[in-house]
Amino acid sequence: MKLGVVIFPGSNCDEDMIHVLKDTFGHEVVELWHKDSDLQNVDGIFLPGGFSFGDYLRSGAIARYSPIMKEIISFANSGGFVFGVCNGFQILCESGLLPGALLHNNAQKFICKNIYIKSSDNKSAVNYNLESGKVLKIPIAHGEGKYYADENTIESLKKNNQILFYYSDENANVNEESNPNGSVLNIAGICNEGKNVYGMMPHPERASDSLLKNTDGKFIFESIFTFLNSNIK
Repeated sequence: MKLGVVIFPGSNCDEDMIHVLKDTFGHEVVELWHKDSDLQNVDGIFLPGGFSFGDYLRSGAIARYSPIMKEIISFANSGGFVFGVCNGFQILCESGLLPGALLHNNAQKFICKNIYIKSSDNKSAVNYNLESGKVLKIPIAHGEGKYYADENTIESLKKNNQILFYYSDENANVNEESNPNGSVLNIAGICNEGKNVYGMMPHPERASDSLLKNTDGKFIFESIFTFLNSNIK
């Protein structure tokens, strides 16, 4: 499979993502610079975490206007697979490919630690192989990770089964104590209504190597590749 990783000025998780896609899972990886206008016929696009353009204004607000985003929006609107992690999630929301926004954490502080997320029963790409309710330990690293959307949007996300993961404790309890940033409904990740654009704040690429003493993130990538292999003609 040929996969593209988009790099913006300030991206700092691009090499982590490339390592997992290329070295852990053995896929061909193309590095896509933010000024590029050619997606090079990739089968899927990954927007990594970091601080695109220094996170000036809102996180992802400037990156949304990078030339490559015009191509990514067209790719997504044609049904192409797009996955954004952390800053990538923020960029997808800013670009309108995903609903809602990522706001400052309730604590008004940058948070970097391992947390737990609970898989929903959404059987699309990122949890294709996961049992409903499966708990994964995945790290977060963000200052603006509080997912917010208005009431109508939240109801639409629930109705269309677009919520991917909830922040939980290790026993799958979804509550205020297990919510690290104040996200509405403890939401940690969502997809679009077409189930081809995905975003999450936790970093599965930082939990996909045994050297890091945590490989729970591999479950997410394995789900993605199982899904893509079964859907790419």
